[in-house]
Amino acid sequence: MSGAPDFDRIKAAEARLDGHVRRTPLLSAPALDALAGRRVLIKAECLQHTGSFKARGGWAAVSALPAAVRARGVIACSSGNHAQGVARAAAAHGTRALIVMPGDAPAPKVDNTRALGAEVVFYDRAREDRDGLTATLAERDGLTLIKPYDDTEVIAGQATTGLEIAAQAAAEGVHAAEVLVCCGGGGLSAGIALALAETAPRMRVRPVEPDGFDDMARSLAAGTRLANSARDGSICDAILTPMPGEITFPVLASRAGPGLVVTEGEVLRTMALAFQHLKLVLEPGGAVALAAALFRPDALSGDTVIAVATGGNVSAEVFARALSMPPTRA
Repeated sequence: MSGAPDFDRIKAAEARLDGHVRRTPLLSAPALDALAGRRVLIKAECLQHTGSFKARGGWAAVSALPAAVRARGVIACSSGNHAQGVARAAAAHGTRALIVMPGDAPAPKVDNTRALGAEVVFYDRAREDRDGLTATLAERDGLTLIKPYDDTEVIAGQATTGLEIAAQAAAEGVHAAEVLVCCGGGGLSAGIALALAETAPRMRVRPVEPDGFDDMARSLAAGTRLANSARDGSICDAILTPMPGEITFPVLASRAGPGLVVTEGEVLRTMALAFQHLKLVLEPGGAVALAAALFRPDALSGDTVIAVATGGNVSAEVFARALSMPPTRA
């Protein structure tokens, strides 16, 4: 399904998600405020079912399929978070899920995807055509493809995060803020931007990416979609995409501010800080937005910033590496 969802479709997704996803908390910590030099509110989607916001889009897309189509099964390609969201939704609806995953996907994500009942097929991220392989498998088995970000219903599901942010921030007395969002293909960023345009128009999305994989930031600056030169080589596996989405880029080009970029070291320090002060476990790709709030203060405006902590599916090895980073203090 193509095209950005309108607000009615976002509200319809919200209704279908009711009782099937968590309303995740908006957290804060004085030490993080001090480090950032402003109030920082953290939307903890790492506490969502399957450990990431992808549970929203997966449920929205699978639940929107006609029953006869859904019964034939679904297919998705993902390094792990979209995989788990689709697998969980497929299992709950009693249908098959086939997931195409890169061979370097973190073991916990692979194990969790299989535990949710999905079949996994691996590909080489650097050498194989993921989309071609996925299309071949979909045609062979009559499966419906659920794209990780360029899908109307997926974006509508992710947009429910924005609906919650607007309501929770208002309850905290916050009506204007920059909303930092970890960004790969842009499904979550675009969804939140669409939701905030209707519910909190004084809030502005700022997509955040890891250094070397900043295709969205460069594309927004250039006014056209640009690709990354590399396909792998970052610990932020959850948000490594070839280029911004066809649906998501126009949304962000018209509704988002400039993109932000953070380094791997800043991401690891942020993971340690989130654990120390919020007791949150973040994966690298899920920590980049908070990293920008903490380490890019001069690029932000206003006295409050909201950062979406998008996922917590991290290997023990990478998390231990983060916790071994030197302490960071204001």
